[in-house]
Amino acid sequence: MFRTAGLASALAGVALVLSNMAAAASINPYTSGTVGYDYSYVQCGSEAPAAAFGVVGVNAGYPFTYYNTCLSAEYAAAARTGNAALYINTGYDSSYTAIDGRHTTQACANSSQAISATPTEQAAWAVGCSEAQQDLSYAAKQSAASPTAWWLDVETANSWSSSDLSLNRYTIQGIVDTLRPATAAPIGIYSTSYQWRVITGGYQAAVDANWVATGQRTLKRAKGYCRSTGFTGAPVWLVQYVTTIDNDYVC
Repeated sequence: MFRTAGLASALAGVALVLSNMAAAASINPYTSGTVGYDYSYVQCGSEAPAAAFGVVGVNAGYPFTYYNTCLSAEYAAAARTGNAALYINTGYDSSYTAIDGRHTTQACANSSQAISATPTEQAAWAVGCSEAQQDLSYAAKQSAASPTAWWLDVETANSWSSSDLSLNRYTIQGIVDTLRPATAAPIGIYSTSYQWRVITGGYQAAVDANWVATGQRTLKRAKGYCRSTGFTGAPVWLVQYVTTIDNDYVC
């Protein structure tokens, strides 16, 4: 873990923000003051650290193309803490809109027609919907069942539209809209204020929590990020700091 629309597009973006002013109420599964970790394909084969919880990556850095082949083992290790969550890599690219069995699914393309938006924004929503569908399916096949939370990894390292941020917002919303009916677990976003602003323009997404990538190397410095409001407007539940592994402190 650690890329100007016309009037119709702008109005659709305003409608999307207004429709997502508040996230569904969810119970915070984390205990304040505890420390956990996040692992993914990079740590494949490594022993999980002793911790209060673990967050495991479903993908191997990118949506659609790569998956974490160690998900089953890493999730089982995290589950032994009693609090295992999942995170998924996200992104938008015009090539992802292809209904080809690898990217956008026909089911998501059909569902997108009910979204009040331009055709291009509907296609972006379908991309997010498809990312969520495929990640849910892969996690289930890897016995990564009933996570305590689903986190969306939103970073500039992945592909995003730089010319029309509404496409990025609709992609993210497509993921959230697809996860909501599939899980009772809270849904949050991992990012930084800067990256979130570059990717979404500061979108107030309808999510339950934020997980802040602080870039700090000590717990003492990372704790300071708990005092800020999350970049989506949701509360900050976790702050990440990096030692030999990715550590996560509960605010």
